[in-house]
Amino acid sequence: MNSRYSIHMPVRRAAVEMIVAALLCLSLFHHVSAQGSGETTKAGTTAAQFLKIDPTPRAAAFGGAFAAVASDVSALYWNPSGISRLTRNEGILSHTGWIADINYNFGGVVVPLGSIGTIGASVMTLGTEDMDVRTVDEPEGTGEKFGVGDLAAGLSYARNLTDRFSIGFTAKYIREYIWHMTASTFALDVGTLYRTDFHGLTIGMSITNFGGKMKYEGRDAITYINVNPGKAGTNDKVVADIRTDEWSLPLAFRVGLAAEPVAADAHHLIVAIDAIHANDNTECINFGAEYTFMDMISLRGGYRSLFRTDSEEGLTLGGGVRYDLAGTTLKADYSWAYFGRLKSVQRFSFAVEF
Repeated sequence: MNSRYSIHMPVRRAAVEMIVAALLCLSLFHHVSAQGSGETTKAGTTAAQFLKIDPTPRAAAFGGAFAAVASDVSALYWNPSGISRLTRNEGILSHTGWIADINYNFGGVVVPLGSIGTIGASVMTLGTEDMDVRTVDEPEGTGEKFGVGDLAAGLSYARNLTDRFSIGFTAKYIREYIWHMTASTFALDVGTLYRTDFHGLTIGMSITNFGGKMKYEGRDAITYINVNPGKAGTNDKVVADIRTDEWSLPLAFRVGLAAEPVAADAHHLIVAIDAIHANDNTECINFGAEYTFMDMISLRGGYRSLFRTDSEEGLTLGGGVRYDLAGTTLKADYSWAYFGRLKSVQRFSFAVEF
């Protein structure tokens, strides 16, 4: 009797886990698809919009459905708990040719520490080349240049609490600047992963960019006022600061499911779906898939921002290659993402496992 139960209990538990995960996914799908078409998007109501840009081509080619996949160093961005599943050191450098000739770069490294857990660090930068300062009186330029850019630097820690459940955290510093004005704050990302026995089904959840508000300050906000205009002896050179508004970060809550329905020696297939709730836009669903042959060549495709109001995003495609060399694994990835009237965005990355 006991042996019979011991044989069937894992199967029953996996079935229950699958049913619960399926119900969760269907519930999220119904909730997102049932949104009213007249709902306000709240687009443009948060600061640090660069935090919403997919930093690496593999996840971007998945359509951004990566909360439950989170199986490489880019988990530092998507779901910090995912780095606990890495068994080797891994580093990555990624470049995105963003819209309007804007450059977006991401770098990260992960170091497993055995039973202690896994640590990681990441840096994201966005910026353009310096531009001419133009005024109404001098529309061709004053001879000065100004710059604009963003930075996010994070430290991550993750640990497997059980053989199925992982949790991770990222603390990060965020900074934006334009000419002589800057804004900065700190934020926290939290993520979890739960893996079942049913075709590698994994449930991932993350909350990103939970932190303080950003407010621009600097010498460009300094102005001169006349406290008592029209009065004898008044001073029209009283120095004052223009007080700017505070803006929240783009907080996002993701719930994702990923499974590996095909896991043969030469063929692997991963499918994934994410539901996203953001504080500055309507809810949406991302989904994608990856086919890998001989653990060397991968092809990927997905679709992002499904059901999101007025979105220019859509189809995503990509691929990658990996090569083992003297105990080190080299990986190169590429992705292409459709952006409607804004054309397309391409990403490239190079990673190494050692």
